[in-house]
Amino acid sequence: MSHSGSISMESLGLSDGKNLALSKARILDNVVCWGDEQLNGNAYEVFLSFRGKDTRKGFTNYLYSSLVDAGIHVFKDNNELRVGEEIGAELLCSITQSTISIPIISENYVSSKWCLRELVHMLKCKRSKGQIVLPIFYKMEPSQVRHPTGRLREAIEAHKKNTEEIIVKEWEEALKEVSSLKGWESEKIDNGHEGALVKIVVRKVMAELKRLFLLNVPKQLVGIDDHVEQIMSRIDAKFNGTRIIGIYGMGGIGKTTLAKVLYNKLSSHFENRSFVANIRETSQCKGTEFLQKLLISDIVGSSIDVSNIDEGVDIIKCQFASKKVLILLDDVDDRTHLNALIKDGNWFELGSIVIITTRSKRILDEARASYMYQLNELSFDQSLILFSRHAFRNDFPHSYYEAISSEIVSTTGGLPLFLEVVGSFLCGKKEEVWKDTLKKLKKVPDKTVQEKLKISYEALDDEEQQIFLDIACFFIGSRKQNPTYMWDACSFLPGRGIEVLSLMSLIKIDKEGELMMHDQLRDLGREIVRLENPRKPQRRSRLWNSEEALDVIDRNRGTRKIEALSLGKYGMGRTYAAKQLKKMTNLRFLQADGVDFIGDFQSLLPKLRWLQWKGCPSNFAADNFHPKKLAVLDLSNSAISEDWGGWDSLKNAIELKILNLTDCDFLKRTPDLSTFKRLEILTLACCWNLEVLHPSVGNLASLIELYLARTLITELPESIGNLQNLRILCIYGTGIMELPHAIGMLKNLEKLEVWDCKNLERLPSNICELISLKELFLDRCEKLRELPKLPSGLTYLSITRQGRSLPHLSQLTRLKMLALRDCHRLECVPELPIGLSELYIVGCEKLKALTNLSDLKHLRRFSLYECPSLEGSLDVLNFRRTQMGELGLKEIDFPPWGLEFSCEQT
Repeated sequence: MSHSGSISMESLGLSDGKNLALSKARILDNVVCWGDEQLNGNAYEVFLSFRGKDTRKGFTNYLYSSLVDAGIHVFKDNNELRVGEEIGAELLCSITQSTISIPIISENYVSSKWCLRELVHMLKCKRSKGQIVLPIFYKMEPSQVRHPTGRLREAIEAHKKNTEEIIVKEWEEALKEVSSLKGWESEKIDNGHEGALVKIVVRKVMAELKRLFLLNVPKQLVGIDDHVEQIMSRIDAKFNGTRIIGIYGMGGIGKTTLAKVLYNKLSSHFENRSFVANIRETSQCKGTEFLQKLLISDIVGSSIDVSNIDEGVDIIKCQFASKKVLILLDDVDDRTHLNALIKDGNWFELGSIVIITTRSKRILDEARASYMYQLNELSFDQSLILFSRHAFRNDFPHSYYEAISSEIVSTTGGLPLFLEVVGSFLCGKKEEVWKDTLKKLKKVPDKTVQEKLKISYEALDDEEQQIFLDIACFFIGSRKQNPTYMWDACSFLPGRGIEVLSLMSLIKIDKEGELMMHDQLRDLGREIVRLENPRKPQRRSRLWNSEEALDVIDRNRGTRKIEALSLGKYGMGRTYAAKQLKKMTNLRFLQADGVDFIGDFQSLLPKLRWLQWKGCPSNFAADNFHPKKLAVLDLSNSAISEDWGGWDSLKNAIELKILNLTDCDFLKRTPDLSTFKRLEILTLACCWNLEVLHPSVGNLASLIELYLARTLITELPESIGNLQNLRILCIYGTGIMELPHAIGMLKNLEKLEVWDCKNLERLPSNICELISLKELFLDRCEKLRELPKLPSGLTYLSITRQGRSLPHLSQLTRLKMLALRDCHRLECVPELPIGLSELYIVGCEKLKALTNLSDLKHLRRFSLYECPSLEGSLDVLNFRRTQMGELGLKEIDFPPWGLEFSCEQT
């Protein structure tokens, strides 16, 4: 982005020459911080402003260290070290980008022009961007600052001799303003004991930052604060009693968002927290036991198997009895859910809080909620603001569209979801579209939310509508990547379609790349499908309700209308003959876990693109099963072997893009995959008895991702070098002793996971030729002794090795994270790349020095653990004593190593 141009005096309203001095200050105040172009480093959470000779070595240093120890990123201004009069853009950016400013106003604070300029800018940030300003009056009273006398008055008079009067006037106004803010007087806290004050300030800062485990909420919130304040007023500030707080209201009104904001506000008071989302939907799809497992995992910190609801109740009652918990249960529609998860709240320690969202007040009555809050629609003014934020990216409509915006908003009923959807739909559209939309909205003034939301659905192209309906029925919570292959095979143009749906706020994609959708939009999509034929499910395009799907197949009522069908968990152990699927000639998606197919499938299922057949039987009884257009095949958790009868039939699936064989324990070697020439993702993870890869794997020229983790594989074939499109190779937890030389030919490889390969002794010398490699994980490779030259483009590197030294790492100029784990013989580390932002060193007992630790100016996370020789080294001591504070660096007790692989994640 280019940032050219200048700020004129006229644009600031300062054409009068006598205001020239003030104009320079305001120009600097208007400087925009453009990341690295203006300010090196990240934005700060807290900015400390203080008078050095009063508090630097005492109170300020203690406060600064305590904030840093709490993991807070702090800027401590050393204004005594600066030369010159003008406050620089870098310092202004530091203040502007901070969340909280803390001016420590002491006896000589007013005598410093730097301090006064900082104070003025803090208060401007408070007014313009809502920055939090928490003043500390150190051995001073606010009244002394508000009405300066004695030395303070003398300091102000001294400024008037060499500073423009208008600037001094601005300083005086700032002193008055800050004296009226809520802060602390040091002498009134615990009789002047500064340790107590520091603890209070740190707790306040932590609470304001709401740092811990916050739930994601929309940025364009309107009117939420009043609701939160009303609910908070009913909560005991000391959290003495257990409370069940219920939030109820119609769908799309914003219950979940309000509950998340409330949860975030309370989270800093609780160590044990859990958010269980979409209970109504999840219980239908995965059962109440799954919800219990989620809750137990969050609170206990580990996964515990739950075989039935009663067992889950016993575990919750036992494990939670001594815990004060904060729990958010979202979208509860059945009392049985509450009986299985929280009962009446007596299972938890006093002081616990349970938040429940529901459309039905009856649920809250049955739960005996302590407080029930009905969430109503937004007011017209609030609605207009929310609509404008999505339609115009501003708080108010453009003047030309003001009238029609008001008319549109008046039809929305104050529903946040609809305001977001219709605003996103109209953003950037021509006037004719706005007028047509208004006409449609006026035709359905008394209709349901879904009828109004349907207007945005109807504006989609046919392909976009198909993707929307598929997501609503089958793919909420799924990785975007997987169904994209099916949609592409169906010519639905998924790249464009997903982008359009996202821009129109009809779907969201979370940071993990999973597809998300509001329950009102999900219900809209499913209702659109249901209305294709309300009384005859077999006449609908999609059967997501497993009971309806079972009924259609069991009664042999399938039709060519059906495009997608899911049997859920109800198909396990059932047997279906080919004739029961014969009429489903347009079926493209089939989820049939645990089903046994029999009969002659000749020419059946000609359009099938997706087959999820988890737990398929070891004996293959279907004849002529040839799904030639299959794009996605999931056979995970099955008892199939390399001699399984289905392999020959599936060879005809020449358009296959994804093959998932995760957790197929009877698979000892892979079958011949040579006909799958278009295969892009092959997953064999957690095939615990897999020993041999068929040579055909090396001929899968289109392969992009290959997962072999947790298998008995001991070597990779040289033919793997033929996989020129491979980007991810995952072989951790295998018995591999060395990587083939051919691996250096993988020019597009971006990620190589080799960790926990306990037999690995060396890497090929040509690994440096992997020009695209960014992530290399070699930790817990206990026999690894030598490391060759590494690829220069690495950004993440983790190592366990038994040699005494490492290769030179300074040439890895793009490296951001380095982890050295259990390098028991390592004595020295050569010069580290100065661009590192994360450094973790654990279990390196003989390591004595880090030669250039002081040069790591960009470090943001640091951990040193079980390294006795290094702990006492001079460079580490100096680094901890000085640089860590200057960088606002948080030292972690134990580094966050990647989570152990779960076969359920594949």
